[in-house]
Amino acid sequence: MAERAPIEVSDLSADYATRSGVVHALRGVSLTVGPGEILGILGESGGGKTTLARVLAGALRQKGPGGWDLRVTGGEAAVRGVPLRRLSRRGRRALDFSVGFLRQDAATRLTRTRTVADLILEPVYARSRPLARAAGDDRVGRLLIAVGLPLEAAWQYPYELSAGQQQRVAIARSLVLGPNVLIADEPTAGVDATVRDAVLGVIRELQRDPGFAALLVTHDLGVLRALEANVAVLHEGEIVGYGGVDEVFASPAHPFVARLKEALDLVELPDLDSNQEPAG
Repeated sequence: MAERAPIEVSDLSADYATRSGVVHALRGVSLTVGPGEILGILGESGGGKTTLARVLAGALRQKGPGGWDLRVTGGEAAVRGVPLRRLSRRGRRALDFSVGFLRQDAATRLTRTRTVADLILEPVYARSRPLARAAGDDRVGRLLIAVGLPLEAAWQYPYELSAGQQQRVAIARSLVLGPNVLIADEPTAGVDATVRDAVLGVIRELQRDPGFAALLVTHDLGVLRALEANVAVLHEGEIVGYGGVDEVFASPAHPFVARLKEALDLVELPDLDSNQEPAG
């Protein structure tokens, strides 16, 4: 029997119910992310990117834009074989241990009164996994090094860190359980070149696992090209472009993809494998 892909989405539709009506956030989305593959999600604000990330992370009970509930209304989605539309308690536990979820606003959600070390280890303790103090310190140290933070940052508080440093803490926190699937919503938005390089380095390290897969909501084509990622372009909840970065933009099959190409062509895209320092 063939191994299932880490991420499978088939004809997925999702809505936000609001007081003024229903917002159709996803409309019949289908995609697959195989072992060792990274898929970048591109599109305009409100196009369904964050909704897709939340569905795949199993965050269906949490509020969507404007504070309204997110619900899957059609199709299927599964991560590591765990069905997300009817997520059981057992499936929730399996998803928590296999999927790292970096929210778009993860850095701003860090509890200001807890140390960086406590914040990074919080997902471990939340799942009742016993961990000796030495083992915890070692795990925190390795993650801080991976995201380019000094070891002494472990004992600092979020309010003592810059916005970029807080983003690195959020990244470390999303990886503490050693996930083999990463769902990241704008991991490099609003950060400088150093943080951007740290994010790229962490993902490259994860890619050494042949079973690793990732879905990255991002407009950073430099990162996607460096990771040899495919892209899916979302527009009004539908996929209107799918394939390799250059393939999708060479001959746009949809007017929105053509407009997005024009917008992206206004910026010189850096080659992150070159010796030049990428723009932040």
